[in-house]
Amino acid sequence: MRCVIARFPFDLTKSGVLETMKGVKPEEVTGESVIIGRRTYPAKQVGQVITRQDRRDFSAGEVLRAMTQLGFTCRGLPRVAMPVRALSPLQQASAMLGTSVAV
Repeated sequence: MRCVIARFPFDLTKSGVLETMKGVKPEEVTGESVIIGRRTYPAKQVGQVITRQDRRDFSAGEVLRAMTQLGFTCRGLPRVAMPVRALSPLQQASAMLGTSVAV
């Protein structure tokens, strides 16, 4: 499959990506990730290995889009729930000190 990563076209196949990533130790995943085989890799690490480009030259979204089209399972950033009610500065300081303030 032809895909564009960092403005360069690449002809990628699922078997080619599996072969390229064989023996590559996954780094710690802190954001977007791609599951290749039984390992979970950071999207930027996958992009760097398969394109041989610097990680600053492409986005994780470009890699995720290409890997999804090839049939790999990709995970984006986890959604963080917003707090129901924000604490006032006084309540926050009290909570940090381990005391409670009646408001």
